Amino acid sequence: MSDIKASDAKATFKRVKRHFSPSMALAGKFTGQGAVEAGSNGCRITLSDGREALDFGSYAVALLGHRHPAVVDAVRAQLDSMPTSTRSVLNPVPALAAETVVDYLGGTLPKVYFGGSGADVVEAAVKLARVATGRSTVIAVQGSYHGKTLGALALTHHPRFRGNLDALLGGAVHVDPEDAEAVTRVLAETEVAALIFEPVQGENGVTALDPEILERWCADAKAAGAFVIADEIQVGLRRCGERSIALAAGLPVDAVLLGKALGGGIVPVSALVCSEELYAPLAADPVLHTATFSGHPLCTSAVIPALTAIEEHVADGVRISAEMAAGLAGIVGDHDTVVTDVRGRGLLWGIDFHTPEFAGEVQVGLAQRGLVVSTCLSRPEVLRLIPPIVATSADVAQALFLLRGSIEQACAATA
Repeated sequence: MSDIKASDAKATFKRVKRHFSPSMALAGKFTGQGAVEAGSNGCRITLSDGREALDFGSYAVALLGHRHPAVVDAVRAQLDSMPTSTRSVLNPVPALAAETVVDYLGGTLPKVYFGGSGADVVEAAVKLARVATGRSTVIAVQGSYHGKTLGALALTHHPRFRGNLDALLGGAVHVDPEDAEAVTRVLAETEVAALIFEPVQGENGVTALDPEILERWCADAKAAGAFVIADEIQVGLRRCGERSIALAAGLPVDAVLLGKALGGGIVPVSALVCSEELYAPLAADPVLHTATFSGHPLCTSAVIPALTAIEEHVADGVRISAEMAAGLAGIVGDHDTVVTDVRGRGLLWGIDFHTPEFAGEVQVGLAQRGLVVSTCLSRPEVLRLIPPIVATSADVAQALFLLRGSIEQACAATA
């Protein structure tokens, strides 16, 4: 148990308000019901007032829950030996992590660039595609989310995040996810460096792209000499069942982007795993794209135990997915006037409510009852349930029970 006390919560809210954002402080105070995080273990977090909350959120980072022992042990051992590289002498930890990630995805994509966030590897992939082809246009998908740094933000579709920055966000074309001919038309108008897509758009309300349309798009892009990039930062690593959705579907991708769960819920690390052709500019000039903490030993030490632990729980992921599907179907059947749709795959589920306001009421109830979920900032009427792969059947049943109670409370409050 952490030594953070209830009295520390007020000080935290004041500091966040002063040094970060007043709205962040208000939202955090609301979600924690006046408490702050004090500790975590497995699927649960402990709050400063002593309450526990079940974590089915954390924006897909906690696939292995919190403080998975094997990952903690590996990171602690690295901390005790050499947490940071000189960057002048080679370090074996990121090299072995790269080999492991390549093998994990089947070995067809042999090159790796490690980042610290999802946006890092989006930036690297798109930059390499532009340098390798000598072209500037990148095709992305309406509803997409690829990050908020300027290069990645050009590919992120929702205007909320783009603000008044459009003048700085050139080079991206967004296509209709239901239009099989869309990529063909763009290619007829301009030379394209890359096509980038999320097989399942998490931020866009857990919306899966049509596999047949993706297959057509990829074939068209490849035929025109463009690279194909699958952004699986949120949905890969068994979050949606497969190690890589794109590779499992046989799509001819040149890169798969991984992140979030790659650090085992302990440290931040992401990876661009790609073909020789896409990586060629960086192979020829290793300082073309660098970052001080790319391949950081402390962070990459988590990769191997994280992947090993994920694979040990594959059967649990299948079980949890089935339990979530059945439980959510029952909730929809009982509350179809306020729940308009449920979409999901594996360990990622989106619940559509009939209005954003009602979704907010449900979130109030969840905060009171002790269930952490992730909102969809692009789709405020959708709440995301993102269970850890280590969740027990009792954990899933509790989450569904709390969700049902919160919906019933919201119905009573808005009647």
